[in-house]
Amino acid sequence: STWGPMSAGGRPLSGFARPGSSSRPGSKSGSGGRIGTASVEQAFQGSRPGTTRPVTQSGRFVRLGTASMKSEPGGPFVDANRLDFNKYCQRQPLAKVLCDYILYHDHNPKRALELAALSTKFVDFKDWWWKARLGKCYYQLGLLRDAERQFKSALKVQEMVVTFLELGKVYMKLDQPLAALEAYQKGIEAHPHDTHLLLAMARVHEMLNDLDQSILFYKKTLQLDSSNIESIACLASNHFYEDHPEIALRLYRRLLQMGVNNTELWNNLGLGCFYASQYDMTLSCFERALALASDDNMADIWYNIGQVAIGIGDLGLAYQAFKVAISVDSNHAESFNNLGILELRKGNVDQARTNFQTASRLADHMHEPFFNGGLLAFKLGDFQESFLLTSKALDVYPDHAESLELRRQLKQHFTSL
Repeated sequence: STWGPMSAGGRPLSGFARPGSSSRPGSKSGSGGRIGTASVEQAFQGSRPGTTRPVTQSGRFVRLGTASMKSEPGGPFVDANRLDFNKYCQRQPLAKVLCDYILYHDHNPKRALELAALSTKFVDFKDWWWKARLGKCYYQLGLLRDAERQFKSALKVQEMVVTFLELGKVYMKLDQPLAALEAYQKGIEAHPHDTHLLLAMARVHEMLNDLDQSILFYKKTLQLDSSNIESIACLASNHFYEDHPEIALRLYRRLLQMGVNNTELWNNLGLGCFYASQYDMTLSCFERALALASDDNMADIWYNIGQVAIGIGDLGLAYQAFKVAISVDSNHAESFNNLGILELRKGNVDQARTNFQTASRLADHMHEPFFNGGLLAFKLGDFQESFLLTSKALDVYPDHAESLELRRQLKQHFTSL
């Protein structure tokens, strides 16, 4: 497998954006964008700093309500906090609807947990559905081990696909991907033709940087569901970074034929056309991407236009594209890095050094700004600074050949002093 763009957590970027899986610090992304993941602090802070709470707390889910199942004008449909669950758990169909309403609409896992516990006891602990709802309530409350026990208990009663998926989510939350893979594998043995379990396996392998296994499960998914958008997008992304842009282009065209029409798809089509030497279509695709773009993803489009401009030798267009990218998103580290290289070609050494420092500060998971800054320091005779930056680049990407060669030259220079 070849090296592709990585997230801030050191994981390879997928070809498909999933909820909560990819967001650049300071901006948001759609599917397919070259976006990194947020820090732990940002993940706990939420999407609106200053207003939201950590994901394990339910304070933001509390709602005021009325006194009974009968709704009042201007009030909520049901006030779960004032219901007598002992009465409702005796009517199982109504209790299940009420539990889902409290859990999914009111977002009140504490009250849903009370109803699920009473109902589970009422059915003599023999209904897998209530045990699965207990697990979901515990999961939303952050009691992951209790959730794991409930999901396992539900699976002993009946092996359902959704329960295997929820159990895998618990293990992923516990940072135990191998346990999640084991749970998914048991689910596949029980339900060999379910695409959801195959997709879950593919995602976990992708997060573990085991791209070969990931691609294998994406292909298995497509054998069962030939129109699965996520599998096609991830396969296309993998082929692109393995230097097969023609195959990637064919897969992206398939998505277009299926009715997908968004900024990221046109962006990827433009890149595929360029690297497949179909230059007449490249700029047309980027024009479509810009027409559909929002402020959240426009910086990535301009960055890629800059990359294409460098490829055709139009450094003026490239410089302007990178400038537009950082004007749209001031945290776009890749654009700062490439601007530094262009400034260096113009002879603006101080501006180039500033751009490299900005890029390395904004994205410490990228090795390019550290290497470029180290190479610049080496040429300026600041060997100590060059060695420090080169070491940081190798910490991020230990197999980077140019950084290894630069460090070898620096060590040779130090020993000769």
